[in-house]
Amino acid sequence: MTTIDILPFHSDNYDRVVTDYSRVERLALCDLFDQLGPDQPTLCAGWTTYDLAVHLHVREADPMAGPGIVIPALSDTTEKRMARVKARYSFTEVVDKVRNGPPTFSIYSVPKFGHQLNTTEYFVHHEDVRRAQPSYDVRTLPAGQQAGLWKAVRLAAKSMTRKAPSGLVLRSPDGTTSIAKKPTELGSVTVTGEPAELVLFCFGRQQVADVQLDGEAETVERLRSASFGV
Repeated sequence: MTTIDILPFHSDNYDRVVTDYSRVERLALCDLFDQLGPDQPTLCAGWTTYDLAVHLHVREADPMAGPGIVIPALSDTTEKRMARVKARYSFTEVVDKVRNGPPTFSIYSVPKFGHQLNTTEYFVHHEDVRRAQPSYDVRTLPAGQQAGLWKAVRLAAKSMTRKAPSGLVLRSPDGTTSIAKKPTELGSVTVTGEPAELVLFCFGRQQVADVQLDGEAETVERLRSASFGV
């Protein structure tokens, strides 16, 4: 896969120059799409790489499709909008649209806000493609990206893991902890790993997340197989 240089992201809304790691992940994912083609599996159940690219496009470019991504009652509308895009555009065309970023009317095009919304989105879906392949490596990410993912997972974990059968404590390698869910009758499990791996765990990719789980054996196993996410 083509190496992606980490580019500085400039915005009048920033008081300093930061790296837009969501853009880095976006470009790297699109390069991987180009490399693999439209028919490869992903960790998103039932979705090929083509389907995932379409999802990313409509999420940012179709206001009618967005709500159904998070509201189950509206999912039929989202599926129809995705099918329309897939019928109209080739895989290469959809990937190019994703690579070029959201249209100007999209909320995702708002500087800083769009970056925050996409901090986990593009990282997780990049890994959805990478870790669905027969072999992959666990990437070593820049400290700045790990810090951003730690902040993001602390904010999102409570909602993403609300269906967890037990309590859930996230712990980073330096020992910093964050309570994602309070203990239940099954007690609690501590999940330790790099912030990127904790993101994958909390976003329902428990089976591929490179983490250590500490707790009662039965509770740990139930947590690994629980359905998380929206």
